[in-house]
Amino acid sequence: MVRRGLERHVLDLPIQAVEVLHPRPVRRHLPGPEDFVHRLTGRTFTAARRRGKYLWLATDSGDAVLAHLGMSGQMLVADAGSPDPRHLRVRFDLGDRHLQFVDQRMFGGLSYSDDGADLPQEVRHIALDVFDEAFDPAAVVRRIRGSASGIKRLLLNQGVVSGIGNIYADEALWRARINAERPGKALSAASVRDLLGHARDVMSAALDQGGTSFDDLYVNVNGESGYFDRSLDAYGQEGHPCARCGTPIVRTAFMNRSSFFCPLCQPVPRRRRP
Repeated sequence: MVRRGLERHVLDLPIQAVEVLHPRPVRRHLPGPEDFVHRLTGRTFTAARRRGKYLWLATDSGDAVLAHLGMSGQMLVADAGSPDPRHLRVRFDLGDRHLQFVDQRMFGGLSYSDDGADLPQEVRHIALDVFDEAFDPAAVVRRIRGSASGIKRLLLNQGVVSGIGNIYADEALWRARINAERPGKALSAASVRDLLGHARDVMSAALDQGGTSFDDLYVNVNGESGYFDRSLDAYGQEGHPCARCGTPIVRTAFMNRSSFFCPLCQPVPRRRRP
């Protein structure tokens, strides 16, 4: 959602000025905020790319601005002269519009990646996502089926497959009728392929509806909320009847987050004796 918005609104426009309004969001750029500003002023963004939780804007120098949104980071586009949003940290002046990095909690940030236009060194350890042209489903199926970890942990493991996230993992698992705790090695190759297909489908549907927004921190580059949360079958539906069988959806704790599932359609696996 955010990558698409950046691709639509900020490419091929010379960066007339850069303002770092708080140093913390550029803390990973070790030469400091002034060097960050110097390197980018006069450059042009040429592409917007994503892998896992990282976004990067390639520049005409062959380098890139690498962004991690953390828990509350936002990349917003606004008309020049518009009032500054709260928690504005970095502003890129693109002439008639501004690209704004907004971050309330400042766990996210921006950094400058030398030679990172195609793929920054900082993200090369992250696996491809299901939308990438080079994504190899067969390799991911083998990786999952070779692991004793629960399938949801594997879906959220950025070294296995990236980009799915907690919400869409629950939705894909619900569609595939698989419990989050089922070990990867207990699933057939066909089941894993089916699950990856569901993950792709649910994320495609979410992108078509502008993403999933639960509060004002989850917006696109225009500050607009997505509507996919209205189409969720599992995530956030605790106590509501399963759309498939009518059994109330259950919530359980999962890695400092929550999992939502139907106990009838997605039965909890039996614990094997050691």
